[in-house]
Amino acid sequence: MKPYRPFLIVIAILIIDQFTKFWVKTHMFLGEEISVTSWFSLHFTENPGMAFGMVLPGVWGKLFLSGFRLVAVGGGMYFIYYLLKQKAHWGFITAASMILAGAIGNMIDGTIYGIIFSDSYMGVARVFPPHGYAGFLQGLVVDMIHVKLPEITWNGRSHEIFPFIFNVADASITTGVFLILIFQKSFFKEEEAESVTAVEQN
Repeated sequence: MKPYRPFLIVIAILIIDQFTKFWVKTHMFLGEEISVTSWFSLHFTENPGMAFGMVLPGVWGKLFLSGFRLVAVGGGMYFIYYLLKQKAHWGFITAASMILAGAIGNMIDGTIYGIIFSDSYMGVARVFPPHGYAGFLQGLVVDMIHVKLPEITWNGRSHEIFPFIFNVADASITTGVFLILIFQKSFFKEEEAESVTAVEQN
């Protein structure tokens, strides 16, 4: 794979991710839902935690998570550089680039959104207000994608099969992980062949 292709993958995903988040922040108030189809809607929510609304509690939990994202992004960039040098399978590099793009997308939210946006409680957020809603590394991740799958009845109550609300960055990370899990035999076939050859020669 040419070195610029992972860069293009990351940039394309980041543009889509940040565009959707900016649009939601500047056109919807917190908790608002816009139905697109019978099974898909935009539901604006924010969370201080991980993918699909999972949370590390408290300010220190938020700071830890933001710091961890920064380290993970740095590690992800180096890992893709390493894969390119090793001439790894193009599919593996693509999946790793998708994971990196998702990590960067959510890192941007957590790092600077608290500074560049006002809060969304009483209406749509303003961009670059005199004072943002939170400090550096304490921003909230914007989620908006709500896929309405059929409900199941349990203990006499209806429950959504997939109640999570997520964003493009979350979807990119999840897709990249699933690609690696599903196609790992194809991705690592060349490495396995090289290992077998080396063993036979010894």
